[in-house]
Amino acid sequence: MSATYIRTEAIEQAVAAARTLSRPLLIKGEPGTGKTELALDVARQAGLKLHQWHVKSTTRAQQGLYEYDAVSRLRDSQLGDERVKDISNYIVKGVLWEAFEADEPSVVLIDEIDKADIEFPNDLLQELDRMSFDVYETKQTISAKHRPLVIITSNNEKELPDAFLRRCFFHYIEFPDRETLERIVHVHQPNIKKDLLNAALTVFFDLRELPGLKKKPSTSEVLDWLKLLVADDIPAELLGAEDLRTVLPKMHGALLKNEQDVHLFERLVFLHRQRSRGK
Repeated sequence: MSATYIRTEAIEQAVAAARTLSRPLLIKGEPGTGKTELALDVARQAGLKLHQWHVKSTTRAQQGLYEYDAVSRLRDSQLGDERVKDISNYIVKGVLWEAFEADEPSVVLIDEIDKADIEFPNDLLQELDRMSFDVYETKQTISAKHRPLVIITSNNEKELPDAFLRRCFFHYIEFPDRETLERIVHVHQPNIKKDLLNAALTVFFDLRELPGLKKKPSTSEVLDWLKLLVADDIPAELLGAEDLRTVLPKMHGALLKNEQDVHLFERLVFLHRQRSRGK
């Protein structure tokens, strides 16, 4: 465990299991619960190089292996460049190729795999199983010198294929309880006042339980919020921790990320005040 990332016992066991089984570690959890940071921390703590592959909606599995730049080769041939005689000059190595040819063990992060096309995970099955792949243009076979620890993250935006899931060790990062979240906060804000932290976490956890909330605030968002509260030296008593319905939290833009949730909260405060006046 590092000074900047808090790993629970369950996370420690998941990382160890993936290593023992030589399987990719598939990590799911709410956005902002530290899935990507886990890979960074594992590499940092083990002193291993981290190869990062951040997946987008347009990402293809082939890009993680290599790409053949046919356009550049055509252009160079028109210019009479001697480089065109060797096709390997136009092979662009991907993240997995770089990890496979590394002289030391490493960590590969395939981040937010569920953003890509549904066929993306299936297209990597054989390569992740065999830890090798063929380069058809040069008739090479690239095999891993050292099997990297592959960490794959998903925000559960779409279902992953069963065949892919069977080849992974799965772990869901539960949202941290109050005690764990306090430890996380102290890593980032070691000098935060105790009364402010207590009031802020009370507001935060009450807010997450608010019925009808479209997007619950995450760990990363509460850290941003606390940073603002500390920077502005906002007193704990102004946060409305005694009753969340009495006041919209200070700096709420760090916690509530869409107008529907802000309006919902404003309506809750309004109704509470109306009822209070009627008593």
